[in-house]
Amino acid sequence: MGQLFAVEVIYRGVFQKTLAKNITRGIVLAAHNEGKLGISFGRYSDAPERNGIPAKSFAIVANDEETLEAGMAQYEPKQVDVTVVLDDTLCKGAESWAWSGLQPVHRALKPGHTLIVISLDDAPALLKNIHRRKEPYKLGIVRGVTSFSGMWVYKDDHTDVRILGAIAKALPAVMSLESVEKFINEKLKNSLKVTTARNAFERFTTIGVKAGEGNPEEVVKVGLPRWEDMRCGVSIKGQGQGGPFADPVTGEVGGFRPVRNELFTKYSARTQRPVVNFATCTKCTLCWLNCPDGAFDITTAGTYDTNFEACSGCGICEEICPVKNCITMVNEDEFHDNNSQWAAFEKDKGAYLKWLEATIKKADPIKNRSHGFRYRGQYQEQVPEAMEIANKG
Repeated sequence: MGQLFAVEVIYRGVFQKTLAKNITRGIVLAAHNEGKLGISFGRYSDAPERNGIPAKSFAIVANDEETLEAGMAQYEPKQVDVTVVLDDTLCKGAESWAWSGLQPVHRALKPGHTLIVISLDDAPALLKNIHRRKEPYKLGIVRGVTSFSGMWVYKDDHTDVRILGAIAKALPAVMSLESVEKFINEKLKNSLKVTTARNAFERFTTIGVKAGEGNPEEVVKVGLPRWEDMRCGVSIKGQGQGGPFADPVTGEVGGFRPVRNELFTKYSARTQRPVVNFATCTKCTLCWLNCPDGAFDITTAGTYDTNFEACSGCGICEEICPVKNCITMVNEDEFHDNNSQWAAFEKDKGAYLKWLEATIKKADPIKNRSHGFRYRGQYQEQVPEAMEIANKG
């Protein structure tokens, strides 16, 4: 048998579906220009794809038909030569509807091979989120804003060909830059994209990440029950109602915290999270009533604290809040834990409000955000800005 290559693209469900598909398709068609065989396919779960849920698309390439068929026989590649992360907030790990428990983004990456991330951050900042592993690997950054080229609207900002250029540099055995350029000329018919791919190829570099380097936290693991552990009959375990809980400083018991399913976490779907100004909260209840995930706890003071294990970062609370800057959505890469904001506020109100002021300054206004659907044509308006960043490298 010949040699088999595999590339996985980890993306945000629905928001980046078209982009991921175009990248894996481009890998296969570029490899065809060198006489190789290949196939691209998506894998997100056994359930419908959801907005923001981590999902995967794959390209597998081989030198002969027998090797390709052996690769296709796997539900998804167990090991890959390159992993591409299209949204840098996914560096915190991914929990898809396809499995239980959080997985590091480099889980399937072969030792010594390349993890490619689209980001404006540098390597040390990304490694604060990327989990440690026992084997070394290489980290390469394609500089750019996260491109949410969605299922229904495709933002043609050249992210697809920039990634193809980077892969050609990282894994020349699967396709050369010349093959990528031929694919673009013949299939995409865009000479500017040829230049973009070549620039990405020339600028792309990697750094070595040593074994044990990165985020030290243990990823969430879920042990699935064996058949003898399952209950008899067809039934669904009920959840308790919940009740009051203690203030972290005074010990006063009050408020309300619902019981949540310990296996149903949603935070890996989050690209942004709400930060709350408890000093200006009017206790109007709108965030609590309108949260589709039931992610708010009622504190002993009657304000509302986000449970970040349950929050999916949809942003409805910010939209519905009637008080200016009381709830603000901030990019997820600014945070490195899921701790209670209200507990921090109770322990030191002055320090919390200073932190809040500094954090809100980092937030993009709603009108400038690159995901969601404000109105028809939003993505097209964002293309010039994304292209400027791409050209600067």
